[in-house]
Amino acid sequence: MSSHYRAPGALALAAAVALTTTSIAPAHAAPTAAEDRVLRVYNNNIENLVRNNADGTCTRISGPDHLASMLVDDDGKTGTSGVQAPDLLIVQQVRGTGQATAYADQLSGVFGYPAGTYKAIVAWDDPEEWGSTHKCSQQSLGDLKKRQTNAIIYNTRTLGLAAGDISKYWSAGWLKPGTSYAGGAGCTLYKPPDSDDGTTNQYKWKRTSAIAARFTIKETGTTVFAATMHLPEQNGANACAGAGYTGIANSGIHVGADATSLMNASTIRVIGIDANRTNIAATTLGGFGMTGYGAKATSGSRKIDYLFVKGTVRPSSVDHTVSSTKSNHLALYGFIEF
Repeated sequence: MSSHYRAPGALALAAAVALTTTSIAPAHAAPTAAEDRVLRVYNNNIENLVRNNADGTCTRISGPDHLASMLVDDDGKTGTSGVQAPDLLIVQQVRGTGQATAYADQLSGVFGYPAGTYKAIVAWDDPEEWGSTHKCSQQSLGDLKKRQTNAIIYNTRTLGLAAGDISKYWSAGWLKPGTSYAGGAGCTLYKPPDSDDGTTNQYKWKRTSAIAARFTIKETGTTVFAATMHLPEQNGANACAGAGYTGIANSGIHVGADATSLMNASTIRVIGIDANRTNIAATTLGGFGMTGYGAKATSGSRKIDYLFVKGTVRPSSVDHTVSSTKSNHLALYGFIEF
């Protein structure tokens, strides 16, 4: 496995060993984005590929099974011969470079591509463990959720990535428990010294580190910005995006300085977020020229996951939301014409 870093712990860009997987569709049924002029983008909190069940048990999900439950054809259906290879998977809650790269290689195998065809950009290479049971009655499965970070997985057949086109990670904001909100005045950045108290949750803040990159569609030269974000649970009750700041349109969302520069230099823009907050409007990132897609609940009865896009998005018969997703969160997708 190979990796390189922009800042200590902040970035891992890797390709790992090949894994044997089952196929969703034959490789010849998966034309590249440039061939059909559509960029296929998905967003999902994959929950470390461990699902929490209502009875307190947990279920481990294989990468290929998760992918088969999430990837759709142009009619929003999974498991058909019309399912084509995605170009970008924006994901939250992976264990680090190892899991992200294995998942990327499994995706390559699903479409008959060599290992390394899909690559992963990861906010933290190997984040430290935090938490205890993670609400799994089987501790071994709970342990699989103790390391959490965020990633972008991209298809090297269709997308190029230049050195310098990956942002530094940036921290989410939060209202530390016991702090008065006061219209956002109590908000801070969610990182030391303003992170969780006690050793059990000492490194929990790393699960919310965001990262972004700017890609180029190889065939046309079109620039594409993508970012992955996971906001703290506290954002649900009190929107916070930084020191005294409630975020864009009081959503808790903000975009780091390096990422903003990459975004401003991009034609197509995509941000995937597990915001842990309901009622974030589709127009929230309108100042970036972006619109939110999908209005259905994504986590139980709540919609807390969002996909914002600047670009021409094809209509979806399932409201851009994949109800069969094998995660505690439903995947969102957008097929963007260029």
